[in-house]
Formats: sequence, structure tokens, C-alpha cells
Amino acid sequence: MPHLSVHVLESDLAGRETVLIEKLTDAIVAVYGDWARSIAVVQLIGLPPHRWGVGGAPARSPAPSVTFGIKEAAFSRPDADEIVARLVSGVTDAVVDVFGERVRAGVTVELVGTPAGRSGIGGVVVTS
Repeated sequence: MPHLSVHVLESDLAGRETVLIEKLTDAIVAVYGDWARSIAVVQLIGLPPHRWGVGGAPARSPAPSVTFGIKEAAFSRPDADEIVARLVSGVTDAVVDVFGERVRAGVTVELVGTPAGRSGIGGVVVTS
């Protein structure tokens, strides 16, 4: 299942939660198809400004950071480069739609591949 964790300043996030979840889910569906909508997971993690640092000091105005959990097998597909580019672009555009163009240059999207058999749901290892 696609799983996104988004770190963003709490003050930037407040009041935008629903629209951000919707836009990120739409970005996933644009790449995978509508079947992915019901299994897409988005977790929003709001941080106070003094708990986000860059270069050894509190960050002044950090752009949101997205970690996107994806099955490792997606990186072995013949169209992997296209999928990665579409996911990074779509997720970035979704974040920019919510927070404005000022964040685009700093938005990070990290795709993290999970090998089959290295995760579980409901106490059962997922093997596919």
C-alpha cells in the first residue's frame, strides 16, 4: 500500500489537513489508478518550529518533507524511472497546491522501498 508521512510545521499545517490528504491521495491515484485510493495512507506530522533544524540551527521556514513508502519491486519494473518521476512530481505539486509556490524549491520527496516479506499488517507478514 502507498504510505506517505509528511513532516510540516504545525503552524503551516493547521486548517489544511483535509485538503492536503485529498491532494496527496489524488497524486497517488494519478500514477497507480483509482484502485489505490482506498489503500493510500497519509500521515501528517506537524512540528513546532523549534523542533525542526537545518545546519545545526532551528529552520526558519522549512518546506514540507514527504517520505513515501513503496514496494521495492516497483523500482525493478521496466517503467520504474517514469513511475518515480511521476510520483515525485505529483506529490510535489500536491504539496505546492496546498502551501503555495514558495515551498516548491524545498519540498523533498523520498521514495523508500520495502522488500517483500519485510512489513506486516495486523500481525501478519506481507509477502507480496
